[in-house]
Amino acid sequence: MKSYRPYRRYPSTPGELGFPIAPFLILGDHVTTTNGGCSSEKGGRFNPLPRSGCLRTAAPVFLAAAIASHAAGQTFQEFPIPTSPSAPSGITVGPDGALWFAEQFGKKISRITTAGTVTEFSVPPSILQPLDVAAGSDGALWFTDGGGSRIGRVTTAGAFTDFFVPNSAPAEITAGPDGALWFTDNANKIRRITTAGILTEFAVPTANSQPLGITSGPDGALWFTEAFSNANKVGRITTTGAITEFVIPTPSSQPFGITVGSDGALWFAERAGNKIGRITTSGTITEFGIPTAGSQPSFIAAGPDGALWFTETLANKIGRITTGGVITEFVIPTLNREPWSITAGPDGALWFTELGFVNQIGRLTLPTSTPTPVPVVPMLDERATRIFGLLIVGVGLLLLLVRGR
Repeated sequence: MKSYRPYRRYPSTPGELGFPIAPFLILGDHVTTTNGGCSSEKGGRFNPLPRSGCLRTAAPVFLAAAIASHAAGQTFQEFPIPTSPSAPSGITVGPDGALWFAEQFGKKISRITTAGTVTEFSVPPSILQPLDVAAGSDGALWFTDGGGSRIGRVTTAGAFTDFFVPNSAPAEITAGPDGALWFTDNANKIRRITTAGILTEFAVPTANSQPLGITSGPDGALWFTEAFSNANKVGRITTTGAITEFVIPTPSSQPFGITVGSDGALWFAERAGNKIGRITTSGTITEFGIPTAGSQPSFIAAGPDGALWFTETLANKIGRITTGGVITEFVIPTLNREPWSITAGPDGALWFTELGFVNQIGRLTLPTSTPTPVPVVPMLDERATRIFGLLIVGVGLLLLLVRGR
């Protein structure tokens, strides 16, 4: 498929940028939401509090302390891509410890070190639109060609091989548990290619489902999203080709990226539904609404902190969701970046592609350690507070009398 990625032209701001940031709870223009719990809105800010029995003063104090500690040390950086326009899309960690990404317009597969050095490798003329990239079991990088109906392979030294896939429109790709590469095909199929180039295809039961995101699950199967509105499903395919489909509760949610969480469930982004979804290996789906309306969550990855991290393409944010459903959003300081694909890097940071015409790769660095939140003493109830106050006044008057003598 050639049209599911949004393109907009914006001025380019090259260079490496470092900005301190803070998560979006209580602090300024940041927003955090939780499932359930009390909430109050003051001064245009959303302040989540515990459910019944909310502490009147102590809870906000504790939350502010916890958030401030979580924010410590987090920064955004951006690294320019030499080719312009490049429209970087998929990104992954390579076997060499660097990040590898696909350049749709640049027609390159590129490598960026954790220090920010970019090396580009031009694809063969047969490759028209590199989309997604994944590390293979053979130590090479494998990528999809959405415009030329091909699957490509590139070594870490930049040597290319490509394989023609008849009647196809490859989208996303991942390494399977069987040592082969599995990819979604917008021709309504899930396909498998061995490292020797042998292809197998499996038709998706729902017609015109537009399979898109794909990942290896903890159950030894592959899990994928079906983005077209008439499908609106998450699919599961075994390595022998047996497919099961699960309907997403929100209609026309347009599921995109999918990944495995630290809790053993699959997590996916609902681009039109503006939600993050969770599905267990038995097929139970839970959805979590994103605070920013119309944020267009696109892709999602497991972070080094046990949470899931996702891109908000239209909102220009990177989101974080815990396995308990607490969402925090981080605004990218520079405008119109259109964050797209995301992955956890070997350096413990989150790396993402910026699809807007800025020709950059972004990095969100997390704190190296998490400070201990300041403990909070629960507040007394109203009656006890009055008695305590009277006692204080009484003691004060007594001291004045003693001093007067």
